[in-house]
Amino acid sequence: MKKPALKFFHTFLLISCLFIFAGCSVTTRSVSPEEKLHYDEAFDSSDKLLIVENLLDSLLMKPPLAGTSNRPVIIVYGVANRTSEHISTSGITDDIRQGLLESGKARLINETQRDNIAKETDYQYSGKVQADTRIARARQVGAKYMLTGTLRSIEKKESTQVRLRKKSLMYYSLNLELTDIETGLIEWTDKAEIMREASKPFIGW
Repeated sequence: MKKPALKFFHTFLLISCLFIFAGCSVTTRSVSPEEKLHYDEAFDSSDKLLIVENLLDSLLMKPPLAGTSNRPVIIVYGVANRTSEHISTSGITDDIRQGLLESGKARLINETQRDNIAKETDYQYSGKVQADTRIARARQVGAKYMLTGTLRSIEKKESTQVRLRKKSLMYYSLNLELTDIETGLIEWTDKAEIMREASKPFIGW
């Protein structure tokens, strides 16, 4: 190989390596939790914020919570995940609890801490705690309403054909129900839906 050609080859190799290392470098940036970011069609934090906000608005603006001033007691049970993905729905229920408390229209049973409450109560009556500082037994408040929900999804993909890109469609639906525990009647229900299409190349990084 002649020297000019060899020099050109070395230069080309160096530039190629620089591009490869530049493409492999990691970059970060701070984003707002309210900023809508979707890297694919799958359920993400932006979707969670949107559907929780929509359903909370509906719950607080419609009966039985709309117009009430007595702050009924609600127990929030977990949202069932009926999707094909591993989605932690505890974040959904946490946001719902926070929104209900911040609204001032309801009081909430701390269902997730019932075992710890019982453990602490037993300890206070074990003889190790001063009698005048112990809590009174059988004073917990019963819930009037139970809030439950279900997250579902449907995925559709294009049929296999000769094309450069493939498309897929994801549909998510979160249904919530507010049930009167004494009567068993559903006093409120609503759903929030999200549908997103993704187009991906067959070959890519």
